[in-house]
This record gives sequence, C-alpha cells and structure tokens, in this order.
Amino acid sequence: MSLVRFRTNPIERSFDQMFKNVFNDDFDGFFVKPFASQTFPAVNVVEGKENFRIDFSVPGFSKGDFNIKLDGNILTVSGEKKAEVKKEEENYTMREFTHNSFSRSFTLPETVNPEQIGAEYTDGILKLTLPKREEVKQKAIEIKVS
Repeated sequence: MSLVRFRTNPIERSFDQMFKNVFNDDFDGFFVKPFASQTFPAVNVVEGKENFRIDFSVPGFSKGDFNIKLDGNILTVSGEKKAEVKKEEENYTMREFTHNSFSRSFTLPETVNPEQIGAEYTDGILKLTLPKREEVKQKAIEIKVS
C-alpha cells in the first residue's frame, strides 16, 4: 500500500505539478520554503464556568518545542520545530518535512487568574487552561446624604 497526497482543487493540483516539474531538485524548494516555515495552527477557545481553555492543533511537536509567556494580560504561545538533518545515505524522492514555527498572542480578560494558568500537550493538541478568578462579592454600601 502506498500513500498518495490527494488534492481536490484542480488549480492546486496544477500548481503542484508545475512546481514539481519546473523546480524538482534544481532549486531544492528555494521558492517554497520561505512560505512553509511560518504557520498559524488552528485554535479553539472555550469558556466554561470555572475557566477558559485554548486548544492548539500542533501535531509533530514535542513538549520542549513550546514557549508560553504572559506579559501583563497578553498571553503569547509560540513553538519551533527544527527540520531533521538530511542524511547523505538516504535518497529522498520528496521531502516536505520542514522547519516549522508559529506564534499566537491573546489578550486575556481581567477575570483570568494568571497564577494558575496550566498547559498540557497530548496527541498533537496543546491545551492551555486559564482558571477564572473567584469573583469578589460586592457589598452594598449605604451612603448618607448630609
């Protein structure tokens, strides 16, 4: 059994074939690589009663590939995966695994408790849990008019 990349869009297939024919190994993907190095992973943001959750679809990364920073109320999640070093004894007929990196930033609402933000990476999904602060109950204060 062999795996074949399937394109449903005829224009996409035409461009794939054109690049395959014209730039096969002569330029080693010179024109394509700059566009493939920066991607923006799909993200789901869910609000629950107790927390917010941000799920990133980032298959192929390792836990150590991620950098998560909180600066004020700006949460920045980035990742970088280096391409494997090409082994001389292997003769690739097609090589599409490349260097990948991404960076996404989110403005967090005041209700998020920054001290308890957590992250977990399982099965290609990076899940950030952002617990909400316990709301301070407001007391009614009576103000006398003098």
